Amino acid sequence: MPDTLPDFNARSPDGAEEELLTCCASRAFAAKVAALRPYRDLGELAATADAAVRDLAWDDVLEALAAHPRIGERAAGGGREASWSRQEQSGVEDEVRRALAEGNQAYEERFGHVYLICATGLTGAQMLARLRERLRNDEESERAVVRGELAAITRLRLGKLMQEGT
Repeated sequence: MPDTLPDFNARSPDGAEEELLTCCASRAFAAKVAALRPYRDLGELAATADAAVRDLAWDDVLEALAAHPRIGERAAGGGREASWSRQEQSGVEDEVRRALAEGNQAYEERFGHVYLICATGLTGAQMLARLRERLRNDEESERAVVRGELAAITRLRLGKLMQEGT
């Protein structure tokens, strides 16, 4: 696994894509960002990743969403992505989990996919309040919000990826 940008830039295309998939589980995203290497600095990588997420076809966004656990549920498994997800959702209190479970169900019935929020630094109550607000969005508005949240999560995870081992 890369721990510096030069290591990442030197990886094979398949190796770079594999690492990128831990940040955003869309194959189209990983292929695009890997293909545009080398990157001068983390800022350039993050900007490219952000643009790639926002340019994804909706089916590719859904592919990425499928890798995210419901907010309030603990990600299973021992992989890097599951570990990061557990850290990102560490602010969810047990009593809020029940309300989030109900909200997740309502959200999924309304929009057809998991509720995604960049949970880092948020309490469970804040995530629940935002879920309830977003349930009022129309489909087009919500898709824009989802892309923004996915881009924010991807940026955070890219930063973590480049810091591992340092």
